[in-house]
Amino acid sequence: MKRFLHCGPVVWLAASSPAIFRCQRPVSAFVASSYRGSPSSRLARNPGPYRYYSCTTPLQATNLIFESSWDNDGSLTQKYNSTMVVGKKASLQELFPKLLDPLGLKDVTPSAIAKTIVDAVDEKKGGSSSTMLAVSDEDVHKLVVGGLPSKLSRHNHPMAVHSLTRLAGSAAGKGDRSRLVVLTDDFAVGPLGMAIAKAFPLFSRKNGSSKNDKDLHISFVKPDGSLVDDSQELEAAQVAAKGVQLAARLVDSHPELLTTSQFAKEVRGLVEEHPGVTMTEIVGEELNKKGYGGVYGVGKGANCPPRMVILEYDGSNGDGNAETVALVGKGIVYDTGGLSLKTRAGMSGMKHDMGGAAGMVGGFFSAVELKVAKKVTCILCLAENAIGPDSFRNDDILTLYSGKTVEVNNCDAEGRLVLGDGVAHATKHIENLNLVVDMATLTGAQLVATGKKHAGILCNTPEIEDRAMKAGLHSGDLCYPLLYAPELLMDEFKSDVADMKNSVKDRSNAQTSCAGHFIEAHLDEKYEGEWLHVDMAGPGTNGARGTGYGVGLVLSLLEAPGFK
Repeated sequence: MKRFLHCGPVVWLAASSPAIFRCQRPVSAFVASSYRGSPSSRLARNPGPYRYYSCTTPLQATNLIFESSWDNDGSLTQKYNSTMVVGKKASLQELFPKLLDPLGLKDVTPSAIAKTIVDAVDEKKGGSSSTMLAVSDEDVHKLVVGGLPSKLSRHNHPMAVHSLTRLAGSAAGKGDRSRLVVLTDDFAVGPLGMAIAKAFPLFSRKNGSSKNDKDLHISFVKPDGSLVDDSQELEAAQVAAKGVQLAARLVDSHPELLTTSQFAKEVRGLVEEHPGVTMTEIVGEELNKKGYGGVYGVGKGANCPPRMVILEYDGSNGDGNAETVALVGKGIVYDTGGLSLKTRAGMSGMKHDMGGAAGMVGGFFSAVELKVAKKVTCILCLAENAIGPDSFRNDDILTLYSGKTVEVNNCDAEGRLVLGDGVAHATKHIENLNLVVDMATLTGAQLVATGKKHAGILCNTPEIEDRAMKAGLHSGDLCYPLLYAPELLMDEFKSDVADMKNSVKDRSNAQTSCAGHFIEAHLDEKYEGEWLHVDMAGPGTNGARGTGYGVGLVLSLLEAPGFK
């Protein structure tokens, strides 16, 4: 019998800052953002400036404060070090001069300067222009105009959210109090708040990261120049921002810390904060006994046991017609390639291989906070694809939870094995299931097929394909369809000794679609609902950082308030 070692998190100590080690608080109990409006509509403010991650040092972060009213009390320099106004050029030309007064900048911004910095922005490509304003004999205020590109293709977000993320990242300047004003063109603010949050990751182990946080005050402006003050819209922005930063923090965490056990502990802390959610775990040898041969086979060679985490939420309020959805996330906390060992360069960055599970966690709990009116089950397939005496091997035959046997011909094609168990569990055990969504950093070939900004999606009906495309264009988690043709592609997995192999024989034959079809093959045969596969290997990261991809897509698919 396999015996798994104790897998607690590593405790890091810093003798110079003894007061900052407070580990009594739940690991996941950080708040990424807050909403400040009138007292009657104010949401909870950040309980403190630090983001706790186990017993590591606190992380410097930018507090995102969503506001519904202009704050004109006190002098400008006492409140803000800088102001950035972002929008498309036509909106900037129309609204920027009108906003100078409520922003407290009218007396220090000559009209000629205001016009010049707006005119300097390229209308088609966007960009930024800035000036320093003398607000007193001793103080200056930085004013930045950020232009979103107006020339956008039909497969790009109508508010160019990737450009918004890039511009927002420079909004929090050197000072500790900055202001960002976004001209919405009447677009929903939930996806815009999420785009802003992507610019401000939480995780860092750099020395000196325990200094004070920064505050970024965010306002959204309607086409008539008034502020967005709808509490539901602003809550959607706040919750989505929190979910994105949670998902990105998990992806950024190093594998020595974020083991399968620690991942489950993170989720357990979130469940404690959300009474309407129940959590079940199947761990280690229990997976093997119950027939989850994919998750168990992939993870049994690691010190920390593989596990399947099952989260359940019922927001239907007794409505028998409410949709029932299963979210299944690939959570390979580190992928060496197993005995099909990756190269040195190819292995670096494989801490990101749990990005699908991270996106599902962020999306699921954000949906719960926004009180989505659906029944939602989130299934996390957690394992480390490690090398050891008990690692699964090429030529092994695994029996997945679907009952189908899989001949392993590539230990580095492990994600589809754990997801096969996940979708089989969903379709066997969830009553009246309408939709299964699986999400994974599954194939490098996805980047070749749909690029670094769009996930590749594989769908068993044109209706769910269209729904997913629209959800991506609304949320900013963009996606694009892959070839759906299981009858033409499943021969790639033909095996002489098992029901199928786990890797294709011809990598030039639509291998990203093939990988998705492998997962589809493990849906229960009696399942008649829709299935959506999301391969987000490209958009899941931006350079070395996680993006929080998946949170917005999930919220839009679930028709969460602020994301419909």
